[in-house]
Amino acid sequence: MKKTLHADAGWIRRRLEKINTFNDTPEFGTTRVMLTETELSCREYVKREMRDLGLEVTEDTVGNIFGAWRGREPSLAPIWTGSHIDTVLNAGMFDGMAGVVAGLEAVRLLKNAGEHPRRTLVVVVYLSEEPTRFGLSCLGSRIMAGDLDERAIRTLKDKDGETLYDLLSRLGFTPEHLAGAVKRPGEVHAALELHIEQSANLERRGKRLGLVQAICAPTNLTVTVTGRQSHAGGTSMADRRDAYMAAAEMSLTLEQLAREADKQSYTTGTVGVVSNIPGAVNVIPGKTVFSIDIRGADFAVKDAMLSKLRASFLKIAEKRDVSVELVLENHDVPARCDGRLLEVLRLACGSTPYLETISGAYHDSLFVARFAPVAMLFVPSRNGISHSPEEWTDFEDIALGAQVLAAAMLQIGDDA
Repeated sequence: MKKTLHADAGWIRRRLEKINTFNDTPEFGTTRVMLTETELSCREYVKREMRDLGLEVTEDTVGNIFGAWRGREPSLAPIWTGSHIDTVLNAGMFDGMAGVVAGLEAVRLLKNAGEHPRRTLVVVVYLSEEPTRFGLSCLGSRIMAGDLDERAIRTLKDKDGETLYDLLSRLGFTPEHLAGAVKRPGEVHAALELHIEQSANLERRGKRLGLVQAICAPTNLTVTVTGRQSHAGGTSMADRRDAYMAAAEMSLTLEQLAREADKQSYTTGTVGVVSNIPGAVNVIPGKTVFSIDIRGADFAVKDAMLSKLRASFLKIAEKRDVSVELVLENHDVPARCDGRLLEVLRLACGSTPYLETISGAYHDSLFVARFAPVAMLFVPSRNGISHSPEEWTDFEDIALGAQVLAAAMLQIGDDA
């Protein structure tokens, strides 16, 4: 290293604040949904920032953005870093965006220090990490990993009924050439992602950096319980076939099974959405539809929990004289971060204390790991809050992360 790397927290702040102006709900948090007019304008801004740094900007057939600093030996597989710029509704200004801006700052630091790695360094903006528009997360990285085919993107619809395929076509992308976005093992040498932690582990332990050992993967189900709709006063407790009460017992069973599984591996279970039909104060629900979100760092543990869940729900349904249908939406495999990349990050942390941790939230790196070695670097979230207007990460912490990212990318970028 010719010069000591010192990231500029002010440089980072100005760009994050500018990104935050591309916002559909400035009165309450940040809303920037993928491929809306607002998000498209934000994409253009980020591409301008890439070009200002001298990066070669390209987009693939589905809208993933790549800003490349060509290496001394550009035929070698590149190093990736980056994250996403879309948000959930009424979010904060750091989730995803911190990783994109930190990646840009890391490249800027290396260029200003007179370094020029052998391998090309690429800052990536992944398409739609959040499920806000199409109900499925990590669309860009899933497509890169070959997890979504053309049939799937012709099926996924937003609330207005437009399919992902039609949206991409309308905006000038070429989803008919979907295969052009798919990456194969060996095409990317390594991928590093800086992200805010989205929990309070670093803050509680007084650490400014976290090295992620594993990324939990989601299992999502839609559960439909069908009982008998009847009058709230006229139907005795003995005569009821209450869909909601059965769903409530199933929800408590999910909680119990998740707690038991968590003793073996980091595992969580959540019911996030519940809909009663017909949804009247004086009517016993004849149907209840609810979502289940299971996260886990060990696929075998998560898979065993899913089997127990199915069996338990059937028993509850039989006992309560209702029927139950479970539709498995996805059952993704967790990712382990690459051991060598983690060791490079440890060395890059220098004297800064760090925490070895697990990511309960999942990120684009979960799917990038299907075709490349990955590692993730966390910076603290104040009070552990994310996906909220109260989301906050100190700019100085992002700058520290960018310094570590730059040092790690330089070392890996000179790999043979």
